[in-house]
Amino acid sequence: MKIIGTDCAAIDRAENRDAFEKLLKELNIPQPKGRAVTRIEDGIAAAKEIGYPVLVRPSFVLGGRAMQIVANEEQLKHYLRTAVEIDEDKPVLVDKYIQGREVEIDAICDGRDVFVPGIMELIERTGVHSGDSISVYPSFSISNKVKGVILQYAKKLGLGIGIQGLFNIQFIVDKEDNIYIIEVNPRSSRTVPFLSKATGFSLADIATEVILGKSLKEQGFFDIYPEEKKRWYVKAPVFSFNKIHGLDAYLSPEMKSTGEAIGYDKTMTRALYKALQASGMKLQNYGTVFATIADKDKEEALPLIRRFYQLGFNIEATTGTAKFLKANGIRTHALRKIGEGSDEIPKALRQGHIAYVINTRDPGANEKDGIEIRQIATEHNVTLFTALDTIKALLDVLEETTLTISTIDA
Repeated sequence: MKIIGTDCAAIDRAENRDAFEKLLKELNIPQPKGRAVTRIEDGIAAAKEIGYPVLVRPSFVLGGRAMQIVANEEQLKHYLRTAVEIDEDKPVLVDKYIQGREVEIDAICDGRDVFVPGIMELIERTGVHSGDSISVYPSFSISNKVKGVILQYAKKLGLGIGIQGLFNIQFIVDKEDNIYIIEVNPRSSRTVPFLSKATGFSLADIATEVILGKSLKEQGFFDIYPEEKKRWYVKAPVFSFNKIHGLDAYLSPEMKSTGEAIGYDKTMTRALYKALQASGMKLQNYGTVFATIADKDKEEALPLIRRFYQLGFNIEATTGTAKFLKANGIRTHALRKIGEGSDEIPKALRQGHIAYVINTRDPGANEKDGIEIRQIATEHNVTLFTALDTIKALLDVLEETTLTISTIDA
């Protein structure tokens, strides 16, 4: 099999799935458990075998369209009955959802050698579409050993698939540093312009020469991975939620961003600050943070909200979240929920004193309040976060750019 050019379907699609899984086994590359199903009962059986949570998606998908993470059988049944058509011609893919760091590469293969100009790491963990995540080059937390394995897999896959030109691979790195393949795209990806600017290698030009028959070595590329740049480069997504009415702002496997912005500097935090500013995010180092946190996220969110509190932010929260924060020593003003018939939260969001909204959700929970909160926040240009990883990155920026006030020692 030889794949040339930049207009091919992703390798993980149903029609190529069996051949791709066979290739992964031959190359000794681990792959999360998964199955293509054509009936609802088969999907339920597959999820039981794989184990919840599972990632479900149509067999042909662009931009993560109709992709969801489901936590139980009830949610899976609802998805298979309402979200997609499922039959012999339109199978649904049911895959094991692995939570971990997401890493991405763009590479070029000429049939004999592979060139990987850079390895990018995403700030948000798996579960947020890569196009909606903040991407950083060079990678900031993975080990050299993990980088080495990623480069081995890139070479094996480029040559094993028979690609001649550009290709893109997305990886999951779990807590034990096991590395899995999310997908291989034998084409140019959305990150090619960013990585070209960051590394200084014009990937489109190099790949075009390869497609026309000029090898990587003939173009002067003898190593699979060049020395990493000393500066940091950050790509931040741009969203248009306040312009596209009815679109839920909760970040998920389905891509929702409409653009991107780049920042670079000698430190990652400064590069991140520039990227977030350029993306249109309002970065305020004062005001109020409103939090409504899912039970599963409360412990993880606690140190983040404490950091806001220590920076001098006022904290407001829904009743359950407020009770948790107060019990952990954070002074919090409780606002009654919309579902209880109160308009305290909508009023607070419209008044303009709230700088940031933090909203996470439990799988399968009643989402009416959450949807309304997100809609009001976006309509009134209040900066909204649904991923705790993004909040941590923002706090790193705020702590570096905010002058703190301290008392004189007695």
